[in-house]
Amino acid sequence: MDRNSLYFFCGIGGSGMLPLALIVQAGGYAVAGSDRSLDQGRMAGKFDFLRSRGIPLFPQDGSGVDRPGMVLVTSAAVEETVPDVRAARRQGIPMVTRAALLAELFNGAARSIGVAGTSGKSTTTGMIGWLLHSLGRDPTVMNGAVMKNFVTTETPFASALVGSGELFVAEVDESDGSIAHYNPSVAVLNNIALDHKSLEDLRRLFGEFVGRSSVAVLNLDNEETARLAGGHAMTYSLEGRRATLTAGGLTPAPDGIAFEVMEGRQRLPVRLRVPGRHNVANALAALCVARALDVPLSEAIPALEGFSGIRRRLEWVGTAGGVTVIDDFAHNPDKIAATLATLHAFPGRLLILFQPHGFGPLRLMKDAFIEGFVGEMRGEDVLVMPDPVYFGGTVDRAVTSADIVAGVTAGGRTAFAVPERSTCGDKLLDLARPGDRIVVMGARDDTLSQFAGDLLTRLASRREG
Repeated sequence: MDRNSLYFFCGIGGSGMLPLALIVQAGGYAVAGSDRSLDQGRMAGKFDFLRSRGIPLFPQDGSGVDRPGMVLVTSAAVEETVPDVRAARRQGIPMVTRAALLAELFNGAARSIGVAGTSGKSTTTGMIGWLLHSLGRDPTVMNGAVMKNFVTTETPFASALVGSGELFVAEVDESDGSIAHYNPSVAVLNNIALDHKSLEDLRRLFGEFVGRSSVAVLNLDNEETARLAGGHAMTYSLEGRRATLTAGGLTPAPDGIAFEVMEGRQRLPVRLRVPGRHNVANALAALCVARALDVPLSEAIPALEGFSGIRRRLEWVGTAGGVTVIDDFAHNPDKIAATLATLHAFPGRLLILFQPHGFGPLRLMKDAFIEGFVGEMRGEDVLVMPDPVYFGGTVDRAVTSADIVAGVTAGGRTAFAVPERSTCGDKLLDLARPGDRIVVMGARDDTLSQFAGDLLTRLASRREG
């Protein structure tokens, strides 16, 4: 990276862009940016936060990309028609993808920990970051979601932590193939399942990622991941497989889960502040990383127990009129299954709002979505689906939410396709009765949290009325 350059982030409000911009700025580089959401008047709080950190913001019309000595940072999916990109091309301003810039920082660290997999990346990254921070290791952490432990009045969007230690922890993404850029000291692979790419592509990308590491942390309970276990692997299991760390005696609670972790003959109790069996797996991955860094379990566990979670991961929004609203990032079949299984451990009908995160993923995972909802929903649960999130650009709309709803209905579950999300809210409130839980699911759209909050407000108003 060039210290004389200004790094201009096109789409700086994105979940992967914002934390990277903060890390780059903290490294002493000049940073600016633009965002389509800013132009549309959405998510004002996020952009006020960036301005408060001294980051200039511009309309995404090319006007900010106007001088030599700039580097334009884009996502891999940005289109040539975006005005910032056209301005950079016209003026010969160099461009770099977000993933390539992150990989440069990541690979330059003395010790790097890359967290990969179809599901659980953000939570596992947050767990590792908090654990190491609590133990005084002062890591830099790059996450794709807000880590609650690091949220303050001054840092409400704490998806990055800038440390001065030798450790760099990052969530790494396979969806655009950029995982190929990363050379981790420790490679964490939670699971492999169909998501953005074919299984053949995923096997290759994840296999090469693990192969480039000095130590691999692998989940033996996932068949695809277990195939990669070799001599340099530390492993974990909840299902009785022989592994470096195993878990047993799981005792779920609405606000967390307790279990025992076993390492050889050593058995130690753990009480997490985040619920669900899937979070036990995430915790085992984080504890394996601690062991790879020579941290004993007796020190790692108390630190991990202080982890308070990731925003929009089974996040309790509130209860009004006997109805609870939950905000969740689940957007692929594995994540949805984990969320529904966790919630079904306790009484109450589920009213599910699932907003797909794009037409492409919907087309790729159509059958898996249908099978997942049919298999995981219970008889009285209800699914309501708006159209997929869409922020512009070219897209194939061959498969829609209505196709998923038709399949789920044919499978014997209750589901409705309601194109407008606001109308979905009306439908959910019409259905809701005391004891129900409304679960707002989806990714790539920060306004889903606002939508969940608005539902709670309307429930409260209905009770008062």
